[in-house]
Amino acid sequence: MKAAIIILSDPKAGEEALGRMFNGLAAAYDFKQKDTEVGIYFQGTGTRWPGVLANPAHPVHALYKEVEDRVVGISCGCADVFGAREEAEKAGFDLITDNSVPGTSGLPSIARIAADGYTVFMF
Repeated sequence: MKAAIIILSDPKAGEEALGRMFNGLAAAYDFKQKDTEVGIYFQGTGTRWPGVLANPAHPVHALYKEVEDRVVGISCGCADVFGAREEAEKAGFDLITDNSVPGTSGLPSIARIAADGYTVFMF
């Protein structure tokens, strides 16, 4: 099995969004601990999370650091739309553009991820 964790929740949206992101990272951690191939993608307003989670004072920072090596990248088009591109680049993550959605700089291709044999989980 291979797993793709897609984080869509917005850090500006409160506890429910924090819970979704936390559970997404916890799932990635679980897969990683079981030596299952796992990739984390930040998409939509979720592109704002890497800048937030980089703060050592954030309650999920330690978990984030445990799975940071499994981050595949950040949706370029979404980072542009939601003002997260600068933070994504600063964090050194790849900006993914393989789904050429009209009017955007590109997003991750969920179809390609699925075709590559990944089970897709969205948080």
